[in-house]
Amino acid sequence: MTKKIWQYVLTCMMLLLSLNAASQVTVEQNVDSVGILIGEQAHLQLTVTMSAGSTIQWPALKERQMVVPGVEVVKVADADTLSSSGKELKVCKVYTITSFDEHLYSIPPLPVKVNGKNYQGGVAALKVITMNVDTLHPNQFFPPKDVQDNPFSWAEWRPYFWLSILMLLIVLVMGYLYIRLRSNKPVITRIRIVKHVPAHQRALNAINKIKEERLTTSEDQKTYYTQLTDTLRKYIQERFGFNALEMTSSEIIERLNDSGDKKMIDELRELFTTADLVKFAKYSTLINENDLNLVNAINFIDETKQENQPTEERIVPQLTEGDKRTRQNRITIKSLLWALGIIAAVCLVYVCYHVWLLLG
Repeated sequence: MTKKIWQYVLTCMMLLLSLNAASQVTVEQNVDSVGILIGEQAHLQLTVTMSAGSTIQWPALKERQMVVPGVEVVKVADADTLSSSGKELKVCKVYTITSFDEHLYSIPPLPVKVNGKNYQGGVAALKVITMNVDTLHPNQFFPPKDVQDNPFSWAEWRPYFWLSILMLLIVLVMGYLYIRLRSNKPVITRIRIVKHVPAHQRALNAINKIKEERLTTSEDQKTYYTQLTDTLRKYIQERFGFNALEMTSSEIIERLNDSGDKKMIDELRELFTTADLVKFAKYSTLINENDLNLVNAINFIDETKQENQPTEERIVPQLTEGDKRTRQNRITIKSLLWALGIIAAVCLVYVCYHVWLLLG
C-alpha cells in the first residue's frame, strides 16, 4: 500500500514539473547599438520565448512616444516569429528609437503579458554622444573640401592595359605585313592590241607593189610571175586554210574546184600555167598577157575575200605560277592589313573612351 502511494506521488510531481517547463516564459530586452550620435537611430528589441498557443500582449508604445525621458520611439515594427518547434514559440518585436540629448540612458524592463501574466526582460543601456562644436568661434565657417581622387585600382585598369598591349602587337604585325607587301612587287599585266591586216588586203598591197615595178624583160618576167604566184599562194593558204606554198599549181586548182565558180578557177589555172611556163620553160609573154593575168589575180582575190574581219586583237599575257602566287599573296596581305587596321581602330576608341571615364 505504501509503495503505491509513493508511485502516485512521484507521478504527480513529474506531471507538475513537465507542466511548469511547458509553461515557462522568457523575455530578452536589448539595444542593437551601445552608442549613437545625436539624431541617429537604434533598435530596441524584445524577444519572447513561450509555449505554442499562448497569447501575448506587447508594451503599448506608439510613434513619437517617449520610452524614457529623452528617448523617443520613431517606428514600431510588427511582431516576427523567429522560430517554432511545435511546443515552443520564439517571437520578436522591434522598436526604432532615437535621442537628441547627449546622455547615458537606462531603459527599464518593458512589461510583456503572456496568457494574461506580466513578464519582463533585463535593463538596456543607450549612450548618446554629440559632435565636437567650437563654441568659441560659432561664426567661423569652412569652405567645402575639394573633390578627392579615387584610389588607384589595378582591377579597373587591367583590361585596358592588356587591350593596349594587344593594340601594340597588332601594330607590329601590320608593320611586318607592310614590309612583306613592299617586298612583293605587284604583277603588272599589259594587254597588247595587235592590228591585223586582212589576208586579201595584204595580197592586194603586194600586187600593187608588183604592178609598180613594171617588169618587162624575160628575167623580169620570171621574177614578176614568181612574185605574183607566191602572193596568190600566201593568200590562198590564209584564206582557205591549206598549205598552198608547198603544193603544185595543179594541186591548188584541184583543192579550189569546190570553192568558186568555174570561170574564175579556169582563169586562175591559166595564170598558174603561164607562170610555170615562164619560170621553167623560159616562155616569154606579151605585155597585155601580163596585165590580163594581173587582173585575173585581183579578180580572184576580190571574189574570195572575207568581209568584216576583225582588224584588232587583244592579247592578254598568261601569268606564270610564280606570278599567280605573288598576286594571291598580295591580296591576302592587303586583306589582313585592312582587318587588323579595323580591329586596332576599334580597340583604340574603346580604350580611350573608358580611360577618359576613369580619369573623369
